[in-house]
Amino acid sequence: MGSYSPDQPPLGHGTLNGGTGNQPEILPPEGGYMPPQQTMRRPRTSWEVAPATYFLVGINCLVFLVMALKGVSLFAPTSLQLLHFGADHAGLVLIGGQWWRIVTAMFVHVGIIHLATNMWCLWNLGMLAEPLAGSAGLLTAYVLSGASGNLLSTLVNWLWPLHDAAGSVEFPVGAGASGAVFGIAGVLIILLKSPRLPVPLAEVRKLRKSVIYFAAINFIIGIGTIIPGIGVRIDNYAHLGGFACGLLFAVPMVPRLGSPRALFTRRRRISVAMIVALLVLFGFYLAHVPPQG
Repeated sequence: MGSYSPDQPPLGHGTLNGGTGNQPEILPPEGGYMPPQQTMRRPRTSWEVAPATYFLVGINCLVFLVMALKGVSLFAPTSLQLLHFGADHAGLVLIGGQWWRIVTAMFVHVGIIHLATNMWCLWNLGMLAEPLAGSAGLLTAYVLSGASGNLLSTLVNWLWPLHDAAGSVEFPVGAGASGAVFGIAGVLIILLKSPRLPVPLAEVRKLRKSVIYFAAINFIIGIGTIIPGIGVRIDNYAHLGGFACGLLFAVPMVPRLGSPRALFTRRRRISVAMIVALLVLFGFYLAHVPPQG
């Protein structure tokens, strides 16, 4: 309940909420002031707290559902099936001019296990990052980090392509939200270091350490799968590109929690403009790199 300052008039000489007299008069306790009534706020649902996280998980699951309804294998989709739904491919991007794949690939997944693991990570990191970066900030970080990871992966595959048994050049097919998820991890690592957060320092440090461990462990797992013949090949270059983008994206920002709205909005706009400019320059450079294979 609130408290009264000495210059506030007693409420016993008026009506509740400034009524016209038709409402019953509410008198203060004898010898004191009536404390102001506070409106009880309805607890916010998780959807209201993090709508962008719900939206991103929903879009990824919807794309996979459409793929399944179209006959794509739930566990082992073919490269042609993945390409049909927008997976990344260096040859199609740089030779065929299909640059839209840089964006669509972050919503396509290589089977239900791939989808489930990525969505689990996206859900946990998104629910933590959205209150700090805002819904628009989270959506932007996801798209820009995913695009950054796919651009770096495309560059690496273009410069060092695979070869089949006959020696012909083969470009691997890339898909998944993991580059974007690593970008959100990068955003969290920066924003959780801000002294503006109205959260106990010990809790913030614990959360930040968990995010750092997540990124480090998954990078190590990815490095192991780069070696030919060991497990499923994880595109660690997409992870690296997304992570670097997330870190850069968050550097000019302040967390939404604990910061004035105007300052938060202005810093977020600076971050978006900076990353978009860098990605445009990177894409222009990539378009003019000759193949090395």
